Amino acid sequence: MKFKPWLKYLAGVIAGLVLPILVFAQNQVQTGLSGIQQSFGFSSPLTGATTASQFAIQIINIMLMFSGIVAVFFIIIGGYQYLTSGGNAESAEAGRKTVTNAIIGLVIIILSYVVINVIVNLVGNGLV
Repeated sequence: MKFKPWLKYLAGVIAGLVLPILVFAQNQVQTGLSGIQQSFGFSSPLTGATTASQFAIQIINIMLMFSGIVAVFFIIIGGYQYLTSGGNAESAEAGRKTVTNAIIGLVIIILSYVVINVIVNLVGNGLV
């Protein structure tokens, strides 16, 4: 697939406009988050961040939590498929595979959560 020449220029213009905005936004995270907290009068996990790295870590932790919920949901679906297979070998195998893959995914999610928090604690304490 060949790209049209104007597409390259458009990508360059977009990158030239977006990258400086992202750099500027990184410096404004603390001000923006405290403004959100003051505007709405409540504190959430995201408004407790004071630096861009803390904000990113909290976003990652929220995504991992959501992924864990999805994995548990798939374990339930696979168990339901397995239990309602009614002696059908294909349905039972599909349910078993769903449960197995969901458990593998859940283990990966838990391990990634542990690895991220260990790295954050090591970097935060100045050990690395």
